[in-house]
Amino acid sequence: MLTARPFVEDCIDEGFALAGVTPCAPPPRAELLRAWLAEGLAGSMQWMHRNIELREDPTGLLPGAASIICVADRYEPPELSGGQIAAYAKGRDYHRVMKRRLHRLCDAWQKQYPQASFRACVDSAPIMERAHAEAAGLGRIGKHTLLIEQGIGSWLLLGEVLTTLEIAPTPSSEDDPCGTCTRCIDACPTDAIRPWEVDARRCIAALTIECREVIPADFHEGIGSWLFGCDVCQQVCPHNQPKERSKDLQIDSDYRPRLDALRLHEILVWTADDRLDRLQGTPMMRATLDMWRRNACVAAAEHGGDVELQRLIERIADSDDEPKMVREAARNTRIRLSEA
Repeated sequence: MLTARPFVEDCIDEGFALAGVTPCAPPPRAELLRAWLAEGLAGSMQWMHRNIELREDPTGLLPGAASIICVADRYEPPELSGGQIAAYAKGRDYHRVMKRRLHRLCDAWQKQYPQASFRACVDSAPIMERAHAEAAGLGRIGKHTLLIEQGIGSWLLLGEVLTTLEIAPTPSSEDDPCGTCTRCIDACPTDAIRPWEVDARRCIAALTIECREVIPADFHEGIGSWLFGCDVCQQVCPHNQPKERSKDLQIDSDYRPRLDALRLHEILVWTADDRLDRLQGTPMMRATLDMWRRNACVAAAEHGGDVELQRLIERIADSDDEPKMVREAARNTRIRLSEA
């Protein structure tokens, strides 16, 4: 069996903040996934119901896979007040940024071990990334279900390399990162968080990024000004307060924000080309044009004194040519503005 240290060092040399190794096997508590899905907590993310067996046991992703090399990138933390766009989405698309470097690592290891096989994964493969990263010692999963590395926090993006090489695992931690703290649960604007469990039907990130239909009006006030994702649970987490280790940690320049804010007036009249021009190369392309306009209608309720914005909302609310998700959001915002 190979030692983990050279592989971990290669990952750090490639610019990753954290790296570790775990056996390619079902991760701890893999059985909780089926219970979460059975309760309907995945909401509109029907893709979570596919490839359950692979999510529970990743050995099917690469024939003969024996080890998973787990990595984490740290991205730029946001300002701790308000928000429109989740911090991870403001820079270049992390899928491409991480995968490019993981492929370089795979190419180098392939030359070193020509009989072995490697597969790089970043978010798109059906694999329980946080559970494997926790098993590899990159941190511990917190009550908000995100991976927390003590001294660094949870502003982390995860990736993996599956390999047929047998590599000794790196030690994992048994420390509870949360203890009696419930700040993330208490702060969630839509009450989406239970300890170590998130209800995607209520989560602002899921509603603004994954939900491809009408967002229930009950959640509009909680969504507030968020257009794409949400950082509230991370903003209040004590582990994300600046520390010496996190201050000194390198952040890839690709994650530096390319834009910090978007004008609602512009989004409401966007064309497909406008969306592409503003968002191409970022994770924000995940949301369709109709979703962006729907989200902007919801956020417009936070700007009751803006006459121009009110006129746009009125026009959308009264138009039968608008997609249902956009029109219904505008109509609810009109009601909220009239009651303000």
